[in-house]
Amino acid sequence: MQVPGTGLIGPNAVLQLVPLLDRAGGSDWRAVLMAQAGIAALPDGSGMIPEGPVARLHQAMRRDRPDLAPGLGWKAGLATGDYILAHRIPRAVQMLLRALPWRISARVLSQAIARNAWTFAGSGQFLVITPQVFELRANPLLRGEVADHPVCDWHRGVFTRLYQRLVHPALTCVETRCCAMGHASCRFEMRRDTR
Repeated sequence: MQVPGTGLIGPNAVLQLVPLLDRAGGSDWRAVLMAQAGIAALPDGSGMIPEGPVARLHQAMRRDRPDLAPGLGWKAGLATGDYILAHRIPRAVQMLLRALPWRISARVLSQAIARNAWTFAGSGQFLVITPQVFELRANPLLRGEVADHPVCDWHRGVFTRLYQRLVHPALTCVETRCCAMGHASCRFEMRRDTR
């Protein structure tokens, strides 16, 4: 088992958030948050980065601007999903997933996400409960954080973008449990909007 806080995470957890921070509060605000997180320079995107500074950046944003943080985290997650679609999942695989019945696509996609969970789970443990329900135990982006509501907007955005584009456009990720609320895991459920 990996020591908490020593894992690595994909750089998009920072790279997709920074432009949103600049637009929402300016480069000075972003610089303050990055300094609080201990991030001296933006990652170059070529490899995994330590999860600790990433967690501190997301937490500093939530602490400093709780009014803006959910939307910024969500949009950064959607942008991360767009990056994955553009650079990590071959077009032929995307076409196949879209062509399959959506419940089968959900099963295939959830298995693929589990195989690649190291990119967003860091030292946490990702589990597929069903093809539409997942858990992230000991979520490293929340380590030590306390909240009275779910705060994993970045993860929700990533999962929503992937499932809407590859499985069914009416699927949205809802976080039903969160480590920040004292739960052992963050639980994400893909729900189909029937409106």
